[in-house]
Amino acid sequence: MKSQENLGKHDKMQKVSDELLDFRASPLFEYRTDNKYFPVIGEGSIDAKILFVGEAPGKTEAMTGKPFCGAAGKFLSVLLESIGLTREQVYITNIVKDRPPENRDPTPEEIALYSPFLDMQVQIIRPKVIVTLGRHSMGYVLPRYDLDSELDAISKIHGKTFETVYFDETNTPQPVTVVTLYHPAAALYNGGMRDTLKKDFEVLKKWLVSEVEPY
Repeated sequence: MKSQENLGKHDKMQKVSDELLDFRASPLFEYRTDNKYFPVIGEGSIDAKILFVGEAPGKTEAMTGKPFCGAAGKFLSVLLESIGLTREQVYITNIVKDRPPENRDPTPEEIALYSPFLDMQVQIIRPKVIVTLGRHSMGYVLPRYDLDSELDAISKIHGKTFETVYFDETNTPQPVTVVTLYHPAAALYNGGMRDTLKKDFEVLKKWLVSEVEPY
């Protein structure tokens, strides 16, 4: 039987889902409905210690409503397995929850429109670690959590960790570590990136053992 806290989390995440389904304010809403796509809200454990944040869904993701289920997603699963994790143990989402046409990069306006949903997900899940996947995710998360001074080219700060806080639903600061990584899709275009990403993923191992609640 789920605890009251878990039931509350599920209810809150359902509210996020419901709002996204009817997100007519988005310039991507019509494109979604015309193509019979789904919004990609996120997937995984709502009690996850580690929250992965990508940029925006691609065609496969929009057709299924599942994040990272294409080629880049398969490599993300490989990376998780390399440190002893499964997708079910983490939470995976994107900043922008609808597919931009032709898989183009999300615009600053789209990121601004969709990012409040990500902020709500952070408050619901209460992760210990937020992992940014790609430069657009990094470009939003670092300034959002008062790490503007750390922002640099992803080629310079991939695999780095930054300590900060987010504010929960009661406006209480909660400690969180932000880890900046390349997007797994980078390895699809540059095979040499596979080893870089695997090495960077090693930094996440320190959160797999908890004195309070083991994975």
